[in-house]
Amino acid sequence: MDIKAQPNYPFAFHRMDALDVLSTYVPPIPGHRWEIAAIHASPPCQRFSDLAKRNGNGADWPDLIGPVRELLQQTGLPWVIENVEGAPLRDPVMLCGTMFPGLRVIRHRLFEASFPIEAPPHPAHPLVFTHDKRKAHYGQLDQDTAFVQVTGGGNCTVANKRAAMGVEWMTGAEANEAIPPAYTEWIGGQLLSAIQVRYSKR
Repeated sequence: MDIKAQPNYPFAFHRMDALDVLSTYVPPIPGHRWEIAAIHASPPCQRFSDLAKRNGNGADWPDLIGPVRELLQQTGLPWVIENVEGAPLRDPVMLCGTMFPGLRVIRHRLFEASFPIEAPPHPAHPLVFTHDKRKAHYGQLDQDTAFVQVTGGGNCTVANKRAAMGVEWMTGAEANEAIPPAYTEWIGGQLLSAIQVRYSKR
């Protein structure tokens, strides 16, 4: 669900304002189109991004984490909020691409949840492919096999952005803002356990 069209998204998509949906949410009626078991929310992160910090314009963007959290709590459903480092999440868990075999990106993202979550072990960060000749390891890495910097002015090809993140359907610009599906799958496994516990008590 997003307020902007996402034509490359390969799964079911609803172009709607998530805040409007959450603010009018009522417990589901069996068979109703919004028969929801859990919610994963990713409020816009520009306010807390490194770019906003460098530019000093974070206040130009809304802080939606508090309002989203309040609405999620009112649903009574299990929920997750994802955002960037520096965002005001409560007791978040951090995930990084180094934690997941097959990913080739160092992308730290925070996750706050209404249920207990844990992160995999966090390995040391490897060297990352670079076009910057000032870096000591310039020319020593192959971007087709090494970790790459997905953002940062076209540090790698779009094909390598997709491969590094595990998002073959995305454009380069979309990959710049995305989280690897492996992160969501990791959180989702723990969410499923929480849902099973929730319904076993009914």
